[in-house]
Amino acid sequence: MKLSAEFYLRPNVVTIAKDLLGKVLVTKLNNQLTSGIICETEAYNGIVDKASHSYGGRRTKRTETMYGKGGTAYIYLCYGIHHLFNVVTNHTDTPHAVLIRGIVPLDGIPEILKRKKISRSKKNMGIGPGNVSTCLGLHKDFDNTNLLENKLRTEHRENNLTQKNITNGPRIGVDYAGEDAKLHYRFQYFFDT
Repeated sequence: MKLSAEFYLRPNVVTIAKDLLGKVLVTKLNNQLTSGIICETEAYNGIVDKASHSYGGRRTKRTETMYGKGGTAYIYLCYGIHHLFNVVTNHTDTPHAVLIRGIVPLDGIPEILKRKKISRSKKNMGIGPGNVSTCLGLHKDFDNTNLLENKLRTEHRENNLTQKNITNGPRIGVDYAGEDAKLHYRFQYFFDT
């Protein structure tokens, strides 16, 4: 079942980051369905979060997507190499976002292997935000895509997710954010796979 707009419009981005664990990120590109179970996320709390691209109300061509309505994809190129996929949350002009840092590939494994340019599955092939986008065929052209569409969506599927397998801690690679770098805004779920 596709997640509703209301899921993304809630005000607490940290809660949404945790709630995305166990959800399934799905792409249907060129008639190829691929998906992965979200297993790692990071919350970015808008203009008050020194680690956020929108800290202090910063608005640029790249960050403008963050100011859109919750339920939109925010995808940008990092270091000129990796496309990073984020889910915009909250209402228009409140630039909250959740970075999807890891997935466990689920559907379309042959296509995922082709995108990854490998011949067989590897346990951690969807771990790391650049790998998420590679596995699912995402790039900057999908920035500002509505996640309620069929080509890119997030679904709820039944799973065995339990709170005891969820950990949280500080975000990765945001040391420049001072005290905000220590916030426990990163969530991981360890699947028994």
